[in-house]
This record gives sequence, structure tokens and C-alpha cells, in this order.
Amino acid sequence: QVQLVESGGGLVEAGGSLTLSCAASGFTFSRYAMSWYRQAPGKERELVATISSIGGSTKYSDSVKGRFTISRDNAENTVYLQMNSLKPEDTAVYYCETDFRFARYWGQGTQVTVSS
Repeated sequence: QVQLVESGGGLVEAGGSLTLSCAASGFTFSRYAMSWYRQAPGKERELVATISSIGGSTKYSDSVKGRFTISRDNAENTVYLQMNSLKPEDTAVYYCETDFRFARYWGQGTQVTVSS
């Protein structure tokens, strides 16, 4: 059973930093790309960052490029999102996601709130 559990969200002032973690289980983590998405109130869920299975390739949305860094530890079955220079518009619920055997799996999400 695929399980994704996010942690690390919280309240931070603008300009601050947070690191989110997503612990994965139930599949061979090192074989699959992982992504972070976010959803702000009243908005659609949007892709933030993606990392390839062995971490050699990353992609970012334009809104976070240069401020956020996605990484993974395949020995720990964990993917991270380091968020720097946070802005109030980064406020959202952040989800990790993977595609496994033609199905998409999501964590429960972790709230990030950036105060101005």
C-alpha cells in the first residue's frame, strides 16, 4: 500500500525558510520520480517541483525557481522541499505526489503559512 506522509509545514515570516519532508512507503521509492504540489485557498492545485528517480534531474515552476530546492534521499525513502525567501503568496497546503502503476498517489498535505 503506497503511503506518503508530509511534515515540516508551519507559520513563517516573509523572507524566512522552511524544509518540508515526505516519507514514502509501499513501493520501490528509488525507481520513481517524486513531485511537490501546492494548493492555495480558492485556487487549483499546482505543480511546484519534480525530481527524477535518482535525483539527477529537477524541474521547478517559474514562481519558485531560484528559491525552492527539491531533493531526495533514496536510502531513507524521503523527498524534501527546501523553501527559502518565502513570500505570502507561497501560503498553501503542500502535497507530495508520485505516479505508481498508472495511479497517482498523494499525501495528506502540510500547511505552509507565510505572514507579511
